[in-house]
Amino acid sequence: MEDLRLRRLKLRDLHILDTVAEAGSMAKAAPRLGMSQPAVSRVVAEMERLLGVPLFDRTSTGVELTRFGRALRRRTISVTDELKQGLGELTSLADPTQGEIVIGTTEPMTALTASIIQNISEAYPKISFVISADDTLGLHERLRQRAIDIAVTRMAADFDRYEDLAGEALFEDELAVIAGKHNPLVRRRNITLQSLMNERWLLGKPVTSFLRPFIEEAFRAEGLSVPAATVTCGSYAMQVNMLAAGPFLTILPRATLRYPAPHPTLVPLRVRMPTTRRPVGLVRLKHRHVSPTVGLFCRVAREAAAKMRGRAPT
Repeated sequence: MEDLRLRRLKLRDLHILDTVAEAGSMAKAAPRLGMSQPAVSRVVAEMERLLGVPLFDRTSTGVELTRFGRALRRRTISVTDELKQGLGELTSLADPTQGEIVIGTTEPMTALTASIIQNISEAYPKISFVISADDTLGLHERLRQRAIDIAVTRMAADFDRYEDLAGEALFEDELAVIAGKHNPLVRRRNITLQSLMNERWLLGKPVTSFLRPFIEEAFRAEGLSVPAATVTCGSYAMQVNMLAAGPFLTILPRATLRYPAPHPTLVPLRVRMPTTRRPVGLVRLKHRHVSPTVGLFCRVAREAAAKMRGRAPT
């Protein structure tokens, strides 16, 4: 039997729910919606009467979603996203050479992502791109929130544990100990992690770094603990500048240095970390419609990865 609430609940109502939840109060949401505060309050009250459950807890400082409101808002995000995807597909059907794609990438993979975008943009100049850089775990959350369409990132060995994410490996890559090209260690041949323990290290925050478990694994394989960081910094741009300017060492994906061309200022030291070899690939939300522009991005990414594999050093 059809639920009569489906007939009476409007997409506009769901948009108001989402805006009020984001603003934290009906007064703050009203100008964003182009409505008066009493009108917003009426819509919310009518939704609550229709659904028979409270959607917001009213407080002296504003409103907070109840568990019913949180559940409905999660579905609202999905409905809005599917509608957006549908409108985008109509645009693509009318003109396959245009559209928009929102891409997430880790900072070390920005060079690869930029090359993919460049190749697409040359052939399809009407396609627009929105880029978001984050740590791998942050990208996973953005996928779940439908804030990005696809992510270019390193994948853990147990990636299959993510029941809501789908991954496609493009190539495999291991981590490398990286220095500025003027660092004296670049000329040394017999280097081990043990010999580098007392060097000045530039590392990301252990709690938030997706690479940290891989780094710990590499040192543990040599019977070592990760050395204390002289500088703790999560910014890839800052790391590049500090490595170029001083005798610091860091650990990053080896692919960072070779794609789309050899890095002009950074060099890997002659020490291997085979336990850190993992796939780098494309990650998207399972069961989410793959738009024509996302499909195009995937195809061009595969071509770029094939070229990378073809000139990877032995």
